[in-house]
Amino acid sequence: MRRTLSIAAAGICANALAAFSVLAQGAPQATPEVTLTRLDCGTGSPREIGMKPPLDAGLQFSDTYDYKGLKVPLVYSCYLIKHGDDYMVWDTGHPMNAPNVAPKVSLVDLLGKLELKPENIKYVGISHYHGDHVGQVASFAKSTLLIGKGDWDALTDPAKKQAMADPANFAPWISGGSKVQPVPADKDVFGDGTVVMLNTPGHTPGHHSLLVKLQQMGYVLLAGDLTHFRENYENNGVPLFNVDRSETLASLDRFKKIAANLKATVIIQHDERDISKLPAFPAAAK
Repeated sequence: MRRTLSIAAAGICANALAAFSVLAQGAPQATPEVTLTRLDCGTGSPREIGMKPPLDAGLQFSDTYDYKGLKVPLVYSCYLIKHGDDYMVWDTGHPMNAPNVAPKVSLVDLLGKLELKPENIKYVGISHYHGDHVGQVASFAKSTLLIGKGDWDALTDPAKKQAMADPANFAPWISGGSKVQPVPADKDVFGDGTVVMLNTPGHTPGHHSLLVKLQQMGYVLLAGDLTHFRENYENNGVPLFNVDRSETLASLDRFKKIAANLKATVIIQHDERDISKLPAFPAAAK
């Protein structure tokens, strides 16, 4: 009888401790508000794909010559993600001194129109190391840099250096003066599944795309340079300048399956036709 009473008492105490623990932790926290804003980070050419006319997309953006004579305007996009009181910038576009394609307004000044300063940006995420995606990254030296490990290695390891990887823009992080987190796989940026860097190598060794979960709009996928325009996306075109063909195709397959399973809105960052999928600056998608 005493043994039975002891077991019962122990159970009551355990339940009481569990209840106290729940009370001490408080009610479950609500998911922070997440918004997504597109920022114009370069002046695109209305004449043809690429930065230097004349350029035949079939010779550059498909290694199977799919786009002979195709001409599609390129745009250069950056994004601001608000997560509660924290902010992340995704890609930083062309530098302000880039010939012909320089932004009309700097990324810092665009953020200023939203009453934000570079020091307000917790993370600066980079899809990949190409110049039209990292041109203004040094403006965010106080932010933690999130970049694919394969790309970080290409910027910092002489044995893995890639021809199109210029470490100059990343001096604050390479020197050790600023914080960097090389991302080897996927990364749940804020730990709640609302902003996830997706490992999609092939265009570069550490290329990443970004998945953003919005309360009203649902899931949004920012492609980085996994694909450059709709036709490229629809038939799995692999540009000649990608570092790995098989990885590109595997990443496209994964990306498309994620888009289908989550019913996500796909934003091809370089395709002018996708700009209208998000509200015009300074408005944000929610």
